Amino acid sequence: MEEPEVRESKEIFSHISLRPLELSDVDDFMVWAADDRVTRFCSWGPYTNKEDAINHIKNIVVPHPWFRAICVNGRPIGAISVTSNSGDDKCRGEVGYVLGYKYWGKGVATRAVKLVADTIFDEWPHLERLEAVVDVDNIGSQKVLEKVGFLRDGVLRKYFIQKGRTRDIVMFSLLSTDPRT
Repeated sequence: MEEPEVRESKEIFSHISLRPLELSDVDDFMVWAADDRVTRFCSWGPYTNKEDAINHIKNIVVPHPWFRAICVNGRPIGAISVTSNSGDDKCRGEVGYVLGYKYWGKGVATRAVKLVADTIFDEWPHLERLEAVVDVDNIGSQKVLEKVGFLRDGVLRKYFIQKGRTRDIVMFSLLSTDPRT
């Protein structure tokens, strides 16, 4: 007999979708955006009040060219975005994602990243390379990317400052010509 958690994971996996995040999603947004465990590797700290969250959604999320809520049964449990570079770097874009703690380890982030990888090169034909920069200590996120077919390009030492501390990151990439898993 299957373990209940495994059965729940399969059920969750079959109901994952991506859609634009809206102002009306602020309460769901606060569930993960206010959690220290979730924001540990994010460039932003946990949201401590709803007003700041509303302003973030209104001023950053809504105008973003490709920002989606990761949903289970239509309800946001995380977010994923792709940011395209410009000028001579317009062939590259960066994917970033965040997921509510209770959904970690259930294949949700892997499914969301796969949905993006399967569509973004068609939606944005100028992209030839999709990158992800992951903190060296964020092993879970590294596994997500590897499962989707991203290749580990290498470690970039002292790459950026996050929350006052210089961090090493692992660079991952997926090319438009790479086979999809």
